Amino acid sequence: MFKDFFDISFNNLRRRKLRSWLTMLGIFIGIAAVVSLISLGQGLQTAITGQFSSISTDKLVIQNAGSGLGPPGSTVVEKLTDHDFELINKIPGVKTASPILLRTVKIEFNNKLLFYMMRSIPDDPKKYENYYVTQNIKPQEGRLLKSGDSRKVLLGNNFVTNEDFGKLIRVGKKIKIENIEFEVIGILEPSSEFLLNNAFQIFYDEMKEVLEIGDEIDLIGLQVDSPTIAEETAEKIKKEMRKDRDLKEGKEDFSVQTPLQVIQSVNTILTAINIVVIGIAMISLIVGGIGIANTMYTSVLERKKEIGTMKAIGATNLDILSIFLLEAGLLGLVGGIVGASIGALIAYGISSGANIALGADLFVVDFSMSLILGSISFAFLIGIFSGAIPSYQASKLKPVDALRG
Repeated sequence: MFKDFFDISFNNLRRRKLRSWLTMLGIFIGIAAVVSLISLGQGLQTAITGQFSSISTDKLVIQNAGSGLGPPGSTVVEKLTDHDFELINKIPGVKTASPILLRTVKIEFNNKLLFYMMRSIPDDPKKYENYYVTQNIKPQEGRLLKSGDSRKVLLGNNFVTNEDFGKLIRVGKKIKIENIEFEVIGILEPSSEFLLNNAFQIFYDEMKEVLEIGDEIDLIGLQVDSPTIAEETAEKIKKEMRKDRDLKEGKEDFSVQTPLQVIQSVNTILTAINIVVIGIAMISLIVGGIGIANTMYTSVLERKKEIGTMKAIGATNLDILSIFLLEAGLLGLVGGIVGASIGALIAYGISSGANIALGADLFVVDFSMSLILGSISFAFLIGIFSGAIPSYQASKLKPVDALRG
């Protein structure tokens, strides 16, 4: 019986090919939006959380609250200083701490002058070795900085293909940083941190000398004795810095970030983005559902005599209802399958383009089977619900009235 209903419904849709495809267009767009946007949202979450994958649970970052746009520490009212660094180093629970500089600098190469981000690397061998490990920093070309290096610089992976200077910068080449000549000692492998892929890195003391920085510090990175005391140590740091700066609780002009806080903030933002994305996709599906309802109403009006004939030869109300519901469901189902395929292609295309632009395979799209099957099933249900009222009206037509047309 079901096979007969399916054949009738399928043949009816096939006889009205153009109308069927136009009706399914709304479902195509809606499901393609659902699959592509949610997949891209998951890819965005993977990419952003990857920025923090190298942050261990025993690491903290201290910086001052900024007063505008710019790198950390560049727009603050009261910058961190060597005094703050010494104060933090004495707090119980702090295992080791490192001052960090992050500045925009003038780079000259091949007679071209551009501005790029520069990050400092700790001078102490134990600290820079730990930095290399925790940030997963490895050389793709050349080697990493080590003790005794002077006027040497590390480049991010984007410079493997970056021709902004008119030609590629390679290991062994000389560049000028703020008019001081440096030798490129290494180019790094792709990093999950976008900043490092496009940054120059030199030792901390050398960076202070080149940029003529006094006792200012942009960030302080530290490691606590144990991950279990990270939150407790963060509170101790806040308390001591408030006391030292004569600040009231809640009026801090600095922040102490723990890995947990960072991840929670990121997840909150991404959840909000995903909700908005799904809401936009749902609007498209509602439009598609209205299209199916309109098509089914038209179909019922056009096929009154056909309905009357089927009832005259013994078709029940349930039979008519089943045929029209199945027809509406097929519109949603086929629209869902095509839409999911289009959505997957769109997501893959955008992610590939983003990875090419970023110069690394950071934007990964996860086409989960539950998302694909769920989207197709939802499209089928949209079709059923949209065609429910027209199908019910068709099943209630009296044979005499239907044959009269």
